[in-house]
Amino acid sequence: MLRADFALATAALAGVLWSVTGQAAQTSFHDAPAASAQQINPPAADSTGPLHAPLPTAPFTDFRAEQPGTVRKITIGDLPPPYATASASNGPTLVRRPPDAWPKAPPGFKVELYAEGLSEPRVIRVAPNGDVFVAESAAGRLRVYRGITAAGKPARSAVFASGLNQPYGIAFYPSGQNPAWVYVGDTDAVLRFPYRSGDFKARGGARHIVDLPPGGGHWTRDVRFSKDDRTLFVAVGSGSNLNDPDDSPGEHHRANILAMDPDGSHLRVYASGIRNPSGLAVDPETGELWCSVNERDGLGDNLVPDYVTSVRDGGFYGWPWWYIGPHQDPRLAGRHLELRAQTIIPDVLLQPHNASLQITFYEGTRFPNEYAGDIFAAEHGSWNKAVSAGYEVIRIPRHHTHRASGEYEDFLTGFVLTNGEAWGRPVGVEVAQDGALLVTDDGSNSIWRVDYTGTPAAD
Repeated sequence: MLRADFALATAALAGVLWSVTGQAAQTSFHDAPAASAQQINPPAADSTGPLHAPLPTAPFTDFRAEQPGTVRKITIGDLPPPYATASASNGPTLVRRPPDAWPKAPPGFKVELYAEGLSEPRVIRVAPNGDVFVAESAAGRLRVYRGITAAGKPARSAVFASGLNQPYGIAFYPSGQNPAWVYVGDTDAVLRFPYRSGDFKARGGARHIVDLPPGGGHWTRDVRFSKDDRTLFVAVGSGSNLNDPDDSPGEHHRANILAMDPDGSHLRVYASGIRNPSGLAVDPETGELWCSVNERDGLGDNLVPDYVTSVRDGGFYGWPWWYIGPHQDPRLAGRHLELRAQTIIPDVLLQPHNASLQITFYEGTRFPNEYAGDIFAAEHGSWNKAVSAGYEVIRIPRHHTHRASGEYEDFLTGFVLTNGEAWGRPVGVEVAQDGALLVTDDGSNSIWRVDYTGTPAAD
């Protein structure tokens, strides 16, 4: 079976499971493939369901209170004890986007539909010449777009490479205006394709760089190069929610950010204890590595927070024995007590179960100056929370510094209808060459373009 065929079969099977259960199975983690709207039509919630429950107590929230411009901050002191609430299994009810449904951005921003009809668009990256590369994970291919028409659509589109195995991360090497390779994070390997600026099709077949632990629960593999191009970072999520690596060989080299030379040599663990570091980014000024993380499930609605954080070389972030600093997971009580003091507290705590995916630094000049150097993150949306949370793009302000003070802001919302049905799930965020923000959405299989006009839209 070809890799592309395997990926399509996997996506189809996931769709069947969702159509039977009406929710994500316990083995379908945050980054499970999106199911098609045609396959999912479970009954709407009744008047006694969780949608009619009171809103969560701040700083915790759900989709009902997500509004562009709302600032939130979760601190370590806000964390409830484990099992303060029951653990839910509440996957999204995906529907086709109604004609009047549209993402909502802060005043002064305009949202346009840039592209549609894709096959599970995930990571999106812009080449040095401005071309837009998108990983269509279900179809096993990379697509490239160029330009924008007067109608706001791509001027050209082509398939750059196909036959891949759930491609996700994309990186250009070396940096600068003339990269020679496009690196791709397949679920079981890092590959690279020969490339020259402006190519619409790979100049040759895939070259194998390194094998990776295969798919499983967390199949996404993001890839990024250090600022000096000497190190390739690869994100590999855990194979489970809580398997102890001490007695689970399948967790070898998982729940880590790996580092290696561009040719795959000198492989090492850069940072560990990161349950699913599904998005990587490098600060364009300082060269510091940052990641976006899906934390564990099963401890209740408001545990454990997902997070976005700078990443220390050699740092340990807790999984599976500890979380958010000195909190031991009760399911592994008494194990590795020596790691308590070593567990790093992340920079920005997000809503638990948000499923935070790709992140990017805003380097453009199209948005107001206050956005310069800020971080955008795509929140794919919960399945382990009684009332859905996430399903949005957030902004992490850094206030013209290189640090984050812990708060984040709802930026792009509206992907969930008032009845709780979701029509969109943000995955990728990237800054286009002209400074607009591009957002992939594997719920509606679209790419959205967020531009700043300076004129608040009418209600």
